[in-house]
Amino acid sequence: MTAPMDLPDFDAHEGVHLFHDRSSGLSAIVAIHSTALGPAAGGTRFWHYADGESAVTDALRLSRGMSYKNAMAGLPAGGGKAVILADPDGTKTPMMLDAFARAVDSLGGRYITAQDVGMSEADMVSLSLVTKHVAGLPGQGGDPGPSTALGVYLGVKAAVKRALGKDSVSGVHIAVQGLGSVGGGLARRLSADGAKLTLADVDGARAAALAAELGARTVDADAILSVEADVFSPCALGAILTSDVIANLRVGAVAGGANNQLPTEAEGAALAARGILYAPDYVINGGGIISVLRTVLPGGDAEVDAKVAAIPDRLEAIWAESAATGDTPARVADRMAQKLIGR
Repeated sequence: MTAPMDLPDFDAHEGVHLFHDRSSGLSAIVAIHSTALGPAAGGTRFWHYADGESAVTDALRLSRGMSYKNAMAGLPAGGGKAVILADPDGTKTPMMLDAFARAVDSLGGRYITAQDVGMSEADMVSLSLVTKHVAGLPGQGGDPGPSTALGVYLGVKAAVKRALGKDSVSGVHIAVQGLGSVGGGLARRLSADGAKLTLADVDGARAAALAAELGARTVDADAILSVEADVFSPCALGAILTSDVIANLRVGAVAGGANNQLPTEAEGAALAARGILYAPDYVINGGGIISVLRTVLPGGDAEVDAKVAAIPDRLEAIWAESAATGDTPARVADRMAQKLIGR
């Protein structure tokens, strides 16, 4: 396997920690990108990867994204991410979780974990019995999905105003990809505001059920990428906006909750070249981590609400600078975040 520092997504990470526990079968990676603003905070992803290098690459990309996300959200936290390498059957045992908690604890508080794809609130409680370096426990933010969905909803409305000049999403056609906690919550909020929705999910039954609930239509998971709409909202896994996908988009804006939507900077430029407004993912989807880290915010719940409500203002500042400088929104957001973490 290629050494982490030789991978394209290694970005002067402060640490990339590989853990293996033979008795439980745990294999995990914790990537710490930056602790300039505070302990590296970011969720743990339980996922089956094709190989170890793919897992390391995911951890590197996600941890850098968390540095930028936490900085742009105004949180006193750096960026980190953990991935637990699941087997093809997704086997997860209490022994494995205990071993992972010990791994997190061995980092001495430099990394604070939380819930992410493949991990449940109950898993977080289990980890907290072994290590104190766990955020988003019940009563302390819990599942980040609803807060993420709220922030994305506010960001979509901001994108509609910027791209279409409309103060409401009523009658606006929005294509939502991925209908889990974030995408599903977003769709329900948009539907309540009168938006026209096209929905897609790899779980066709879930898409059909939500569409029936909301009076929306569905398409296959791949077909959503070429639906003609006002806004495309990717809310599944990342790296979705490839050059081929961008060439076939038929929307005026992309604003969604998925992490790492752009594989490289080139895709941000491709969106701009087509005149498609882009809402940088780690800004629009910051509501979840804001809620999860409520215990480190001196203002408590009121400060959480204020920071989530400020997501549209942060996006508008990015779009305004993009328009003034000619840089893409993705590049502007990166530059702002890098300045905040001293890079």
